[in-house]
Amino acid sequence: MRIVIDNHIPHISGLIEPFAQVDYLEPSEITASAVRDADALIIRTRTRCDAALLDGSRVRFIGSATIGTDHIDLDYCATHGITVRNAPGCNAPAVAQWVFCAVHAWMQARGIATPDGLTLGIVGVGHIGSIVARWGRQLGFTVLLNDPPRENRDGSLDVIFSPLTELQQRCDIITFHTPLTRDGQWPTWHMCDKAFLDGLARCRLILDAARGPIADNAALLGWHGDVGLDCWENEPNISRELLDKCIVATPHIAGYSAEGKQRGTAMMLAALNGFYGWDIPIPEIASPATGAAQVSLDGIAASYDILADTTALKATPTAFESLRNHYRHRPEYQ
Repeated sequence: MRIVIDNHIPHISGLIEPFAQVDYLEPSEITASAVRDADALIIRTRTRCDAALLDGSRVRFIGSATIGTDHIDLDYCATHGITVRNAPGCNAPAVAQWVFCAVHAWMQARGIATPDGLTLGIVGVGHIGSIVARWGRQLGFTVLLNDPPRENRDGSLDVIFSPLTELQQRCDIITFHTPLTRDGQWPTWHMCDKAFLDGLARCRLILDAARGPIADNAALLGWHGDVGLDCWENEPNISRELLDKCIVATPHIAGYSAEGKQRGTAMMLAALNGFYGWDIPIPEIASPATGAAQVSLDGIAASYDILADTTALKATPTAFESLRNHYRHRPEYQ
């Protein structure tokens, strides 16, 4: 039994070795030849799992210690008997922390004293969007929610959803928290494009801490409003012009909290236990994945210096991948 693990996944070293041979590799080293005789992979978003990587291998389990799966060819895996598990919600409080630190930084830069009178639009109301919505209401924002798949799926009688056109007309801030999809009834690829931006009536700030291609980066560059990005098109080779425009700019680390990483690893260990029938000990995480029950905007802002990360990326944009891989995981807001 051999397992290949991305060596940037924390809190996992030494826990699986009693059950299998483990090789910890750089993402760039996780190649077709490296995984050919592997039975399982534990990866992050930087590893594209498709035919090019997996053909001819004996991989039957892929665990991604991240919330998304757009880096995994799920159809290929389904037709080749490969079980895929991810870690939904593991970093939700950290991304919510990033959102409100970005909003706070923007408010300070634009001389806005309080959230009174500001309307926050949330596109995608899953694990992250739900926390952003709850915190936003506590903080005094008017909150509008948009999530057609969720609205269609479960009705959500306790939640009032708004069409995207209403967010375009009423919101001062719009933040995106959807998966990246290119087809289906509600594709999210470039959902924030030039037409979307041209339709904004009063929005002054766009935030994307979901996936880079959800927002057309060229369109954002030509938009008159403010932008805060954690996720970019063409990472790590991001647009220098858009980087200069951004009021907040970070190297895809919005979810990089210590607790979020612990949850992601714990979920991978539990998935391995379920798949192989092992009993790997699962570390306990004290902080709940639902985020803090009570919040203040100043408190959230004090918990994370988002402008320090912005300064670092703007100073050395070519170090995007290094800044991400060697990021010092911050504590979540408690």
